[in-house]
Amino acid sequence: MITSRQVRAARALLNWTQETLADEALVALTALKRLESANDLPVREDTRHQVVKALEAAGIVFFDSERGEGVMLVRGSPLKSRA
Repeated sequence: MITSRQVRAARALLNWTQETLADEALVALTALKRLESANDLPVREDTRHQVVKALEAAGIVFFDSERGEGVMLVRGSPLKSRA
């Protein structure tokens, strides 16, 4: 499962606002804000899935290792930079 920190980091790598990610993922802005909350607010699983799908389509790779979770932007991906 992705964490709120991973979503915020992925958005920063893409230079996307919360509004841009909500639009790309076809989710409500309030739902995205809940997902990005540091308070671990409950979020519907389909919301989380739509956000992951949108970020991965933009070139983000999520990973989890014994040292922690992270994200990276894959080179050569169709970068959609919207501010």
